[in-house]
Amino acid sequence: MDTREGLRKSMLEATKQRDQVKLDTLRMAISAFRYKEIENKGTLTEDEVLRVISGLCKQRRDSIEQFSKAGRQDLADKETRELKILEEFLPRPMDRTELEQLVKKVVQELGASGAKDTGKVMKTLMPLVAGKADGKLVSELVKSLLG
Repeated sequence: MDTREGLRKSMLEATKQRDQVKLDTLRMAISAFRYKEIENKGTLTEDEVLRVISGLCKQRRDSIEQFSKAGRQDLADKETRELKILEEFLPRPMDRTELEQLVKKVVQELGASGAKDTGKVMKTLMPLVAGKADGKLVSELVKSLLG
């Protein structure tokens, strides 16, 4: 079952259970897919769908941080719940050691040797870890290895 179909089924379940937060979150995700399809002028591939969900998760993490700093725990809790709902549709995240091994492998394959090659390594890595790892963490690992 593809991710979009899973979202639709979960949306139906949320409707039956009268879970408004889950229903709103899933509707927002489906709306984001539609906007991206209009932007791309075509249907999204599974990888693109995962990238959209990953982007929505990143927005939620940023919002949680901002709301926590502002002392708005009620809004931070809502964003946390939305984040958990969206993360259900992402593949299992890579752990740090698994990610480090992948970074080392790509650096070795590309023959990257210094900070000037960071962009080349990131360009190769990001499609491999899309939806499975946070871009900030990937960037940190690449910089520590090349820097």
